[in-house]
Amino acid sequence: MERKPLRMGSVKEVYDLGRELEFRFTDRISVFDKVIPSLIPHKGETLCREGVHWFSRAEKMGIATHFKTFLPPNGMLVKKADVIQPEKIRPGSGNYLIPLEVICRWYAAGSIFDRLEAGKVKPQDLGFPRGRRVEYGEPLPEPYIEVSTKLERVDRLLDRAEALKISQISPQEYDQIQETVLKIDQDIRREVEPRGLIHVDGKKEFAFDQGRNLMVVDVYGTADEDRFWDRAKYEEGEFVDLSKEYVRQHYRRTGYKDRLYGARESNEPEPDIPPLPGDVISQTSEIYIRLFEMITGEKFESSA
Repeated sequence: MERKPLRMGSVKEVYDLGRELEFRFTDRISVFDKVIPSLIPHKGETLCREGVHWFSRAEKMGIATHFKTFLPPNGMLVKKADVIQPEKIRPGSGNYLIPLEVICRWYAAGSIFDRLEAGKVKPQDLGFPRGRRVEYGEPLPEPYIEVSTKLERVDRLLDRAEALKISQISPQEYDQIQETVLKIDQDIRREVEPRGLIHVDGKKEFAFDQGRNLMVVDVYGTADEDRFWDRAKYEEGEFVDLSKEYVRQHYRRTGYKDRLYGARESNEPEPDIPPLPGDVISQTSEIYIRLFEMITGEKFESSA
């Protein structure tokens, strides 16, 4: 079978096998849509195996996905869906990647808290009383779902009307996507909380199969797609990130995130992202391994 490189993404390589795709998860890492010039040992394998874990659970819940086969140590075989630019999608067509990312948030953390502090999001938007002072790490009164672009160079948040227009999905299909996201996230919480994790937020992606049935694609519930906290530390008032958020926080502390977003807002050249220090690389690798074990309940032994 011919194996053609299709997309060499920032952290995942995709190969075209004809009717199927092969994913290979690398040890590269990216934040803020920038690829860091550092490798994280065992990252790719842990992410891939976490993805396999959640796809198996989705199948048991009757949720359709594109997953077919695990290819140890860091690969998987999945069903192929066409990638079509939004302006070329036709109503009623099938077998295409829906050009949306769906983010579900359960706590006031990350970018949603930054937007709260900046006044771009109001407490009442998240289900709090009007004028309420929201503290970092507070549980949200209800899950907050946002939708952003998928195929644009930098992710952009969308309202419901624009999301429907860009993706050519119906309001019923949009609602079905949101219901599926909530069902998956509730399963994640049931699975990881007994092993000491809090699932803070995460993203999902979807496609239509040939018959225009929804299926979950890419991966979810991993250290790259989702944010997890140590539950015991959280109950003591400390927020210990067991996810890629640890790396994001490093770049927040060094001021790089502010410089990058400032350049984007003023349409200036973006500053190059510097490599990670050795101690941050080691700690990040340990986080990926620890998170794999807490998500799956398995002891990590590399199958490489």
